Amino acid sequence: MIISQNRRNLWRIGFLIVLSVWVGGCIPQSKNEQNTAGNKPNVVATSTIIEDLTEEIAGDEIKLTGILKPGTDPHVYEPVPADTVALEKAQLILYNGYNLEPGLIKLMKTAGGNAKQVPVGEVSQPLQLEKNGENVPDPHVWGDVKNAIKMAKAIRDELITLSPEDKDKFTQNAAKLTAELQSLDEWISKQIATIPPNQRRLVTTHDAFQYYANAYKLEIIGTLIGISTEEQPSAQTVKRLVDSIKSARVPAVFAETTINPTLITTVAEESGVKLAPKQLYSDSVGAAGSEGDSYIKMIVANTRTIVDALGGKSQPFMP
Repeated sequence: MIISQNRRNLWRIGFLIVLSVWVGGCIPQSKNEQNTAGNKPNVVATSTIIEDLTEEIAGDEIKLTGILKPGTDPHVYEPVPADTVALEKAQLILYNGYNLEPGLIKLMKTAGGNAKQVPVGEVSQPLQLEKNGENVPDPHVWGDVKNAIKMAKAIRDELITLSPEDKDKFTQNAAKLTAELQSLDEWISKQIATIPPNQRRLVTTHDAFQYYANAYKLEIIGTLIGISTEEQPSAQTVKRLVDSIKSARVPAVFAETTINPTLITTVAEESGVKLAPKQLYSDSVGAAGSEGDSYIKMIVANTRTIVDALGGKSQPFMP
């Protein structure tokens, strides 16, 4: 009798355990549990700048994959098989547009998958540059921080469409980022104003700073190569640039982190002007731990390098 009762008790305990497991499995997962299970939306960003802005706005609510690594030149980047996999898995692809990343744009148009493809750089009205005798849109829109604000808002809106339940977090993060960008925009103008007016002249390796110069009142005297870094300057181009530098009495010229500095160093030597001691971040943020490892930090670093090399006196950015 006692044995039979014990068996019934054991059966009841077993039944309750099975029932609790079954009920627990039927209860919908919380958002955190779903995220832990790997159910976050898949988002791909092509450039390091777009990846950084997206990360600031999205936080941990998405699975973000950046294709280009810090220091990689988007103009000449050749996609690898892993890029195809990332694009095919994505639900949203954020890219710059205006043909900044031609290899990736071509791959996006041919790869499978149903991801929404959004050229966030194209929310800004483009300036024009000459390429092979024709005017084409300049893709380096982020040089004007006001354009970066537009890009941030576009990213926010696309993330909300993708994951509406995270609208509040995306909105709050975007508002915080926008406030910091507005502060940055004002800070840049104040730093440039410290440069003597007749020295506010910019010479860089390639045409990546037109938006920056246009927004913050610098004159671009010339560049060594044009819109794309795959171009190779002729001896005549180098000579013309050297003559322009001498004529304009430019205090310094600037190399860039994504381009071999050899030729621009030669230009500086032949012009009799100094090469700025620090390179500019043009098409990519810097490596982790560098002074330009985010969009905001790269713009701050560039501004301080330009201002100090051209005879101004920069102050730290305090957002």
